[in-house]
Amino acid sequence: MTAAFALATCLLWGLADFGGGLLTRRLPALTVVVVSQTLAALVLGGIVLATGGWREAGPQLWFAVGAGVVGPAAMLCFYRALALGPMGVVSPLGSVGTVLVPLGVGIVAGERPGLLQAAGIVVAVIGVLLAGGPRLGGTSVARRTIALTLFSALGFGAVMALIAEASTTVTGLFLALFVQRVCNVAVGGAALFAAVRRGVPALPEGGLSALRGALPALAFIGIADVAANGTYAIAAQHGPVTMAAVLASLYPVVTTLAALGVLKERMRAVQTAGASLALVGSVLLATHG
Repeated sequence: MTAAFALATCLLWGLADFGGGLLTRRLPALTVVVVSQTLAALVLGGIVLATGGWREAGPQLWFAVGAGVVGPAAMLCFYRALALGPMGVVSPLGSVGTVLVPLGVGIVAGERPGLLQAAGIVVAVIGVLLAGGPRLGGTSVARRTIALTLFSALGFGAVMALIAEASTTVTGLFLALFVQRVCNVAVGGAALFAAVRRGVPALPEGGLSALRGALPALAFIGIADVAANGTYAIAAQHGPVTMAAVLASLYPVVTTLAALGVLKERMRAVQTAGASLALVGSVLLATHG
């Protein structure tokens, strides 16, 4: 069960990142964050009302508030990096924190991976890194892009660890995700307002009509991101956090393959080898689970 939900997280995050990277090439990154998270909050609000999730409000929701404050900054940095650099490099590097932070939390909590699981972790992490190039020393990936990516990686890892602690039931999870999204919108909206006051445009060149045309894609990004947070929380609650974190972190493979198929980004041999190693690592982890 842990492996299935974690791999679902991998697919959802990979597709959401690909869509977000595409949109931020023609829409302001802050606008993408605020609008996509607003649409996700509206959907989640309806789900919370329908399931009675508000009854499970409690102190644990502060974890969701923390995730909602950290998330927009990480998302903004990541979308900017995706717009500035090649997705096949940025996405794998962005997953580093999503492995290391939850892994650290799991180990501190007393989890000790077995031999096969430890091997799977090592193989998958190496695969994720190799899937990005590596091209850190070349001129093709700017230092600013790398800095933005690594900052977002730590932020995403923190969000994963926080949201996994925010609820213990499915209905409680809906409430926690709703609270997280409301905080996302509040923090992102404040940042967008401040940017507009400084003269930064909030709308693309086509104005409101261009934004309306992008609403379906923005809704997909927001809802896919919410669903990924939910499936990760379920995976982390029903099995080792170490396994859930590593399997979920394979999402750069999905983003890279999408960029390969849609944008025709060329994968070099080292990237293909990295994607293959990541898949081998996921098989080892799933077999152990």
